Amino acid sequence: MRTRMIILNGGSSSGKSGIVRCLQDVLPEPWLAFGCDSFVDALPARMQASDDGIGIAADGTVTIGSDFRVLEAAWTEGVVAMARAGARIIIDDVFLGGTASQRRWQKALGDLPVLWVGVKCEPGVAAGREIARGDRARGMAASQADLVHKGVIYDLEVDTTHAESLVCARTIAARISRPAR
Repeated sequence: MRTRMIILNGGSSSGKSGIVRCLQDVLPEPWLAFGCDSFVDALPARMQASDDGIGIAADGTVTIGSDFRVLEAAWTEGVVAMARAGARIIIDDVFLGGTASQRRWQKALGDLPVLWVGVKCEPGVAAGREIARGDRARGMAASQADLVHKGVIYDLEVDTTHAESLVCARTIAARISRPAR
C-alpha cells in the first residue's frame, strides 16, 4: 500500500513549513498540508493562554492542558479519516512529548501507511531563524531542537542546518516511492 501520510516532526523554526510547501510542489500527486500551528490557530482565543489549553511562556516553554488534548485527539482522528478517505496528507508537527506524541499519532493511524520524518536543525541556527521570524517567543527554537526528537523513531531524517527546504523535500519525495514502515 502506498504512503498516505507524511508526518514531519521538528522543533520550532526548524524549517518544517518550508519543506511542506516544497513537498506539495515536487510530489506528483496533490497532497494536503496540516500543521500544529493551524490547529492552535483554530482554538478559541481563551484556550490560547489557559491552563486547560496551551500556554507559551516568555522563555518559549510550552504547556498543554486537558481541553487541548481532547481537541487535539479529535483533530488527529479527523486528519487520519481524510487520509483513509483517499486524501494524501502532510503533517507539520512538534512532538513536545517525544515518544508519547508519536504514540498518539500511531494510535490514530492504525495500519495506515505513513512516512515518519525527523526535521533537525542546530539549536543556534533555529534560534536565529526564530529571531528573524519575529512571531515566536525567544527560546522556543533552542529548547525544542532536541526535545522533540527524544525517543521518536523515524523512517528518514533531514537536517535543515545547511540544506535548503527544496533539497530536503526532494529527499523525502524520493522515499515516497519506497515502502514506509
